[in-house]
Amino acid sequence: MKNIRNFCIIAHIDHGKSTLADRLLSFTGTTTAREEQAQLLDSMDLERERGITIKSHAIQMEYMYEGENYILNLIDTPGHVDFSYEVSRSIAACEGALLIVDAAQSIQAQTISNLYLALEHDLEIIPILNKVDLPSASPEEVTDDIVDLLGCEPEDVIHASGKTGLGIENILKAIIEKIPAPKGDVNAPLQALIFDSVYNSYRGVETYFRIFNGEIKKGQRIKFMATGNEYNADEVGTLKLTQVAKQSVKAGDVGYLITGVKTAVEIKVGDTITDALNPTDSRIDGFEDVKPMVFAGIYPVDTDEYEELRSSMEKLQLNDASLVFVPESSAALGFGFRCGFLGMLHLEIIQERLEREFDMTVITTVPNVSYHAFSNKHSDVPILVNNPTDLPEPSKLNRVEEPYIKASIITKSDFIGQVMSLCIEKRGQITNQTYLTPERVELTFEMPLAEIVFDFYDRLKTVSKGYASFDYHPIGMRASKLVRLDILLNGTVVDALSSLIHTDNAYHIGKKMCEKLRQLIPRQQFDIPIQAAIGAKIISRETVKALRKDVTAKCYGGDISRKRKLLEKQKKGKKRMRQVGNVEIPQEAFMAVLKLND
Repeated sequence: MKNIRNFCIIAHIDHGKSTLADRLLSFTGTTTAREEQAQLLDSMDLERERGITIKSHAIQMEYMYEGENYILNLIDTPGHVDFSYEVSRSIAACEGALLIVDAAQSIQAQTISNLYLALEHDLEIIPILNKVDLPSASPEEVTDDIVDLLGCEPEDVIHASGKTGLGIENILKAIIEKIPAPKGDVNAPLQALIFDSVYNSYRGVETYFRIFNGEIKKGQRIKFMATGNEYNADEVGTLKLTQVAKQSVKAGDVGYLITGVKTAVEIKVGDTITDALNPTDSRIDGFEDVKPMVFAGIYPVDTDEYEELRSSMEKLQLNDASLVFVPESSAALGFGFRCGFLGMLHLEIIQERLEREFDMTVITTVPNVSYHAFSNKHSDVPILVNNPTDLPEPSKLNRVEEPYIKASIITKSDFIGQVMSLCIEKRGQITNQTYLTPERVELTFEMPLAEIVFDFYDRLKTVSKGYASFDYHPIGMRASKLVRLDILLNGTVVDALSSLIHTDNAYHIGKKMCEKLRQLIPRQQFDIPIQAAIGAKIISRETVKALRKDVTAKCYGGDISRKRKLLEKQKKGKKRMRQVGNVEIPQEAFMAVLKLND
């Protein structure tokens, strides 16, 4: 066990984690020249297309150092703030972390937040300065920033380049010398942590684990502590580029397990695996519960596909434990699910994966956050409002509380004005301003989570010309003046388009939504009124004009009353048509609400 090293790679998005992981794999001979490709560990097409890591990926390398053979278990993690849950799971399975900083961009918000996650778990941190070969790199300045952040010596910072392979040998040397070997007792009862799982349509659920004590043997009877279920270990092994089956996997190592489980619900990520005959008394803790930030409804386009959507979501949840969903129904869309996501990128990725991996075409409703409503009758008992339609009537409502976050934005000092005015527009209050260097400043704001859900991140990138980085964490609920904005089409409320909005913005947003929908809803044989309402009060209206047929074409000459008579007859027909006519809402209309500023 003294020759095993478990470590993960943490960094801000786009600082070169996956490229550096590729270099480590080729340098240790884990991959052959034929197998090599960019972002080798990213298994989804989606990850390669967007150039981001969505899932953390585990792989085992072997390396000879000073005449001894070492086993290095690497977990590559995502960098985007929406996937920080993946990072927290990877950190729980490791003893050390490579902290990568881009020599051209220096320390960003997510670098700091991932570093704190690693320090909470007492991991050994190895600082690496990546992309030193770039013409825009400033290695000396960024090294000073890293020294200030970590309190290490300048010579501890390893200069590297994932592109050219510079410094890879020094990184491997630091991993072996600095990261402690895993502690654990091979003879103690089995105790292993599940840090990930994947659904395979042929073999059922593949569970990825890290053993803290004991060992798992092939054919052994094992038990999952959270669910209490027992299974036979049909196959165990370690994770190379492909899975390598073994007779047993011992304490300190990372591996995979196949038990023949076919239903996704039976395996919980963060659970402890133990021996069914000689169980351990304690579970492994160190996993946080996932806290969804954004809620949206996902509905099948064809209502017959509801059950199929449910099984697809369960399989997806297995691979992405941060997805939370409960069934719900909507008058406009039928049966579907209310899903909790970690952010807007997460929502986009889940929708895309449902379409690619499971061939499901789905409609996503307007995303919102969860609120606490208090009625006049029970003013101290909160009613959880995940869906705007759950909000009590204004006459019965005492107050509404919404979640607030503490946002940390790191940007160049030239853009302070634009960033501040954006945050103030989004109802933010500045609480702190720290100059990290004369050029770079960290701004801390307290603002409502609902305001950053839609287009905040995109607009922040625009006003700062791509130089601002953003990170946030929740700080609790606060009372706010919120109203429910309903959209009526042809006189009926479309519940999927309802949203909870701050009173000051309600009129402005209501008007914009009506204008946007007027462009998107196709014309029918009758006029379609589009109205925005707060309670019974209509605050804005637009009309999609009817397709008209010129009924007076055959009536030439003669008295005007003959034309009038024909037009009146047509009007009656249109009125009757409107009473029975229902309005088809295109999918773009649901997502258009998010792009009101375009």
